Amino acid sequence: MKCLAHRLLRKHKHEKILSIVLLLVICTFALTRPALAADAASGAKIFSANCAACHMGGRNVVAAQKTLKQDDLDKYSMNSAEAIINQVKNGKNAMPAFKGRLSDRQIEDVAAYVLEQAAKSWT
Repeated sequence: MKCLAHRLLRKHKHEKILSIVLLLVICTFALTRPALAADAASGAKIFSANCAACHMGGRNVVAAQKTLKQDDLDKYSMNSAEAIINQVKNGKNAMPAFKGRLSDRQIEDVAAYVLEQAAKSWT
């Protein structure tokens, strides 16, 4: 009887330890996963309201050779979310800065939308 009780207590102790380890793994994952992914659908709306006047369909009405098409994004090293976010926030040449007009989240969403559309050839 003592042996059975000892085994049950030991098993119960192992289950507690396993539960604690599992909880730590889940908490670690929750704390280290990246922030919510950018929302390209939201980015489409923001792009339409703020960027489409100059960049409708991925074109560029000011500098025609610097479109938002994949080849040009690659050519001008603008083919990452970080590069697009920097450009949108700070502007460059004729492009105005949108820092202060758009939130960081909105700018991230626009970058996701631009990259998504470039990958689909703006169709």
